[in-house]
Amino acid sequence: MLFCGIDTSNYTTSAALCDGEGNIIANIKKPLPVKDGDCGLRQSDAVFAHVKNLPEVMRTLSEVLDGNTPDAIGVSYAPRTAEGSYMPCFLTGIAAAESMSAGNGAPVFRFSHQQGHIMAAYHTSGAEAENASRDEFLAFHVSGGTTELLKVKPLGEGFDVALAGGTEDLNAGQAIDRVGVALGLHFPCGPEMDRLAHEYVGEIKGVRVSVNGMKCNLSGLQNLAVNMIQHGEDPCAVCAFVFTFIGKTLYKMALNAREICGDLPIVWAGGVMSNSIIKTMLSGLGKVYFAEPQYSADNAVGTALLCREKFLRGRNV
Repeated sequence: MLFCGIDTSNYTTSAALCDGEGNIIANIKKPLPVKDGDCGLRQSDAVFAHVKNLPEVMRTLSEVLDGNTPDAIGVSYAPRTAEGSYMPCFLTGIAAAESMSAGNGAPVFRFSHQQGHIMAAYHTSGAEAENASRDEFLAFHVSGGTTELLKVKPLGEGFDVALAGGTEDLNAGQAIDRVGVALGLHFPCGPEMDRLAHEYVGEIKGVRVSVNGMKCNLSGLQNLAVNMIQHGEDPCAVCAFVFTFIGKTLYKMALNAREICGDLPIVWAGGVMSNSIIKTMLSGLGKVYFAEPQYSADNAVGTALLCREKFLRGRNV
């Protein structure tokens, strides 16, 4: 059995393939091009970039399929499973999935981009294997477009996701990229900033995070980091400061969440969770689960896995 996933976020054109046992066969990704000095894309530009990327991505997927027909196709249709959640860039993925279905007759199942992120981290980190009773857990979805704390209940074909907290202003990924661009780096700036931060050997000072319960503010981080740049601070120190600030913020939010919600496991999802410094800081919380970087950043693996789960559950009803 084979299950396909397609995801067209604002940053990456993605397709993936898994088998009936949940083994990942393909994780195909092509980033959307961003001009030097820009911190992202307008939706119209993202749609156009996906239209250009999709033929190449789907050709690669077809080569992996090697003449086989997927049993079902999963696709991201919106950022979140919430009323009014919408971004035009996901229409390109829906068009690709429906066109593929028209050619081979496979059913199409729709999931939110956030559900895909959670599933990719939940499955590949080992959290799913350890949670055989499908108990509730906490999840952080931390990226350029989202910094949210969620209460999640596995349903057997997706998740029941309830927003519990998150940022009240800037997203963590936005702060990283804005500071990175101010340093003259190319968007997305996270990987290069991670490398620079590891070159810094001094002490990180002045990290005073803004956390109230399960909510946080991150706009101050951008202001502090830009001020460091303007005063000629070492770029490596600036990068280390940014990741330390975000790590301490998430750590404090996680502690508060466990005080309020109980001592639940925490799954960390989203592109920011690819950062090695932040992951190291959060590892001390215990009962935490991290995906590998290729499954933290935007991908269609979670969507393919959700598709598999829904298809198999439908057959067993």
